[in-house]
Amino acid sequence: MLELIPREKKLILFDGVCNLCNSSIQFVINHDKKDIFLFAPLQSKIGQEIISHFKIDTTKTDSIILYTEKTGIDYKSTAALKIAYYLGFPINLASIFLIVPPIIRNWFYDLIARNRYKWFGKKSECMIPTPELKSKFLN
Repeated sequence: MLELIPREKKLILFDGVCNLCNSSIQFVINHDKKDIFLFAPLQSKIGQEIISHFKIDTTKTDSIILYTEKTGIDYKSTAALKIAYYLGFPINLASIFLIVPPIIRNWFYDLIARNRYKWFGKKSECMIPTPELKSKFLN
């Protein structure tokens, strides 16, 4: 499964039925000028394989996960801020918040994650990429 990910790429696993998550993925796609990200819903086969392989507790992390060959798995606010870093200027300025202790950052992250369906809504099924974007998504 991890062999499907080219070494130079980074994989974002996201909640495929969450409207906020889907909007965030669209934002990343639109700003990924270096074409370094691949995507997969947590609910997909590869998403489930990675969750199992890394023994990820989805009761504690169920919205965004970043996998890179170099650093492995990042969760929650760390994943979001590292994604921002890779998107370049000015979005990468958000990565300065990595200096804030994760316990503080993740408190805010968890507040939004807990309420994301109530505040932003939920789809009945995972996002289906357009034909132009299909190569960026792993199944």
